[in-house]
Amino acid sequence: MTYSLFSVEEGGRKTPHFQGIRWDFSYEDENIGKPGQAFMIWPEFVSSTGEVLPEGEPMPRHGLADMFIVNPAFRNFHCQHISVGVKGHIHEGNRIGVCEVVEVLALHQNPKS
Repeated sequence: MTYSLFSVEEGGRKTPHFQGIRWDFSYEDENIGKPGQAFMIWPEFVSSTGEVLPEGEPMPRHGLADMFIVNPAFRNFHCQHISVGVKGHIHEGNRIGVCEVVEVLALHQNPKS
C-alpha cells in the first residue's frame, strides 16, 4: 500500500516513524465494520523496488509498506473488503495518516469458512 503520514501540525506523530512500528488500520468507508473500528494490520516498510527497509530506521512520511493481518480471525472479513484502490486510515490511538491499497499479494480466503 501507499501511505502518507500527517505532519505534527496535521495531528501526526511528534517523533519519527520507524521500521518495526505497529500501527492499526481502519477502512475509509465507514460502512465496513463497526463505526470507528480499527484492525491490527501492521506495516513493513519497503523501498520503491520492494526491498524491506532496515529495522529501527526512521521512515519517510510518504512511501510504500507491505501490510500484514495480525489476527487470523479477521482474514475472511478482510478478504471481502481489501482490494486495489481501497483507502484507509493509519492509527496510533488517533489517525496519523492515510493509505491506499495498490496491490494485494497474499490475501487468501480460508476454504474452511
